[in-house]
Amino acid sequence: MTGKTPQPSMVVQPGDVRYPSLSRGFNQRWIGEPEYVVVVRSSTEAKEALQKAVREEPKNPKRTRITVRSGGHCYENFVCGDDVRVILDVSQMCKIEYDTKMDAYCVEAGASNWHTYSHLFPVSGRALPGGSCYSVGLGGHITGGGYGLLSRQFGLTVDYLYAVEVAVVKRDKTVELVVARRDDTENPDLQKLWWAHTGGGGGNFGLITKFWFRDPPKPPSKVRLAGIAWNWKDLTKNDFTALLNSFGKYFHDNQDPTQASGKLFGMLALNHHCNGQIGLTAQVDIDDPHGIAAMDEFITKMNRGMKADPTEMRTFMGERPSLGHLKIPRDMPWLTATQVLDSSGEDQCGKYKSAYMRKPFSTKQIDAMWAHLSKDGPYRDYNNPQSLIQIDSYGGAINRPPRDTAARQRDSIMKMQYQVYWTATDQQEHTYLDWIRNTYRATFADSGGVPKVGSKQDDLATDGCYINYPDVDLNDTTTWNTSGQSASTLYYKDGYTRLQEVKRRWDPLDIFHNSQSVKEQKAP
Repeated sequence: MTGKTPQPSMVVQPGDVRYPSLSRGFNQRWIGEPEYVVVVRSSTEAKEALQKAVREEPKNPKRTRITVRSGGHCYENFVCGDDVRVILDVSQMCKIEYDTKMDAYCVEAGASNWHTYSHLFPVSGRALPGGSCYSVGLGGHITGGGYGLLSRQFGLTVDYLYAVEVAVVKRDKTVELVVARRDDTENPDLQKLWWAHTGGGGGNFGLITKFWFRDPPKPPSKVRLAGIAWNWKDLTKNDFTALLNSFGKYFHDNQDPTQASGKLFGMLALNHHCNGQIGLTAQVDIDDPHGIAAMDEFITKMNRGMKADPTEMRTFMGERPSLGHLKIPRDMPWLTATQVLDSSGEDQCGKYKSAYMRKPFSTKQIDAMWAHLSKDGPYRDYNNPQSLIQIDSYGGAINRPPRDTAARQRDSIMKMQYQVYWTATDQQEHTYLDWIRNTYRATFADSGGVPKVGSKQDDLATDGCYINYPDVDLNDTTTWNTSGQSASTLYYKDGYTRLQEVKRRWDPLDIFHNSQSVKEQKAP
């Protein structure tokens, strides 16, 4: 840019070279055709852009929604749907600084996971216990709860959220910037708005511009990282069953975050057999003197009862790269290990589903997963190697929250993510959707095809779904969700009524909405 070159407009319209890139997100299934996209660079610009958008009349009555994009990783069409009129892009808002007045670290909502790790840690020695996909934006990641490889040791990202700045739309269509703090005893409505951003999902209450975090944890200086695999051609059903039983039992039995085994994070990638391999990734804190022994014990237990030999990873594991060089575990600085795992995969079309597990898998669940992944079931001839069930370890410090949050699933031991990917030109899209939907429904056949919400008083092994992995199939109570529980219950459990109250107070015109957004609770 020279002094004679004019600053380009931050309003991007059709015909602009930037428009094709900014009217879509990570999931190439969803490509919007908004009237325009606004690239905002400050809280003031965000407020002004929202004010303008709210007061305009849509050119096309079929496109009325105003949406916000941070990193663009929304899995469904909530940001880039064909009913979207305006996209407010906050990705350029990524400053990170210590705010002395707040006594907290301020991170703007457009910062990505990797930007936050690589900029906060070097200057502070601190880190958020967030996700490993580098390009996910904090605007959505934090508000859904936010978790990652450090979460069993330190909890969810929202456990450190002190305040949030939000541009909200009032009944008279004026826009106001408000700061909601967790200790705001003078204004309970603002305190409730803060609470809603600790797991209530993005795109529900307003346009988020800033987060403040108090006392984020100090990550380990070094971790041990391992990546092993088993070849499908060597696997029997007994092997598969032994592996899933061992994984579930380990994380059922090791839930103390003060112990090395309670800090260890494991991620099992159950790829469809056409991929060729099943993969296991593990990380443990080796500042803990028992960390190395914990990793050795974990890998030994994962192989117990299996006749198939472990080998190096040679294939991709969903969104994640192959870790072929980590069959022999390696010790490395935490930030280096985070970069090794930092992948979001290629930008493709995708479909996702989720589940929280409060107990190890039942025999029926293991049988269902085997049937839909192996050569023994209805998908023996299915051919998409990017089809998998990913099982992440959970619990530990997550299940010992320091305060009440809107992230309600706090007694699970595992978290599942069903994934399938394809290119936009692939004519077999319907086959891939059929695979993921039927695999998910079969796994949870005993609870209406979904992981029904449980409680500490009952014997149910599941506890609903993760709002950051949205799945519109949950709205279909005829075919895919016959549990008797709504999507809002599966996501938010007993917190939904409180979220509705916040919605009524702070977004009375329902400016921020999608097919699974928080719906206003009507006043009595």
